[in-house]
Amino acid sequence: MTNPTELLRSRYGEIPFNPEIEWNDSLTALLSHRSIRSYLSDPLLPGTLELLIAAAQSASTSSNLQTWSVVAVEDQQRKEELSKLAGNQEHIKQVPLFLVWLADLARLSHVADSRGISHDVLEYLEMFVMATIDATLAAQNAAVAAESLSLGTVYIGGIRNRPQEVAEILNLPSSVYAVFGLCVGYPNPEVEAAIKPRLPQSAILHRETYKLAEQEEAIAHYNDIIKEFYTEQKMNVDGDWSEHSAQRIATVEALRGRDRLREALNNLGFKLL
Repeated sequence: MTNPTELLRSRYGEIPFNPEIEWNDSLTALLSHRSIRSYLSDPLLPGTLELLIAAAQSASTSSNLQTWSVVAVEDQQRKEELSKLAGNQEHIKQVPLFLVWLADLARLSHVADSRGISHDVLEYLEMFVMATIDATLAAQNAAVAAESLSLGTVYIGGIRNRPQEVAEILNLPSSVYAVFGLCVGYPNPEVEAAIKPRLPQSAILHRETYKLAEQEEAIAHYNDIIKEFYTEQKMNVDGDWSEHSAQRIATVEALRGRDRLREALNNLGFKLL
């Protein structure tokens, strides 16, 4: 799908506006994003991984500190172990390349030690947030690059369910944690993946100041759109977006172990002062 009107209709469940700017391939790639959860076993072309990492390293990074790393996992046994820790997600085992994106303060610590300079700042929450943001920006660049090569991707937040076990499998040093995983591979053409509608811009885009109450109408409208999408895609989702989202934050059990994330991060070397 390359038609701008149809892409916007798919992204919002309707045509929200008619852009007057000239369309381009980058916009097509971005608006065409969908999560792929079924993959062929075909290996990636040589050099693909390195090209994705080059795209990732082209992302912005705070103060050029580059506080992220990534582990490329292709070994089948290791993928199966990570799949179990992330909630037994089958696509982690299917995909030829599983990238685990890391917030990495160990490298800066090592560099400071090598110069005989203290690194007290690394113990503060700001550095943890910075590293997490750096990893996220890099990963999104890689995901967009992968999709431009006709590859499919899906993020795996479940990698945070059991961060200490993940760290052990990947041999992570102190002050490094896995932010999320990213499946990368060729989509299975027999399993169609649709573009999922997002909230109307009137719920997301605020001009000058934030306005919470004014979102109610947009959310109600979106509930109707997403219910229709669930029905069309034969997705087993109870209720609308508001119901589904509210249930997702109703109990600690919904966090699937991530309610103990602070303790795990402390154990992994993050003091979070």
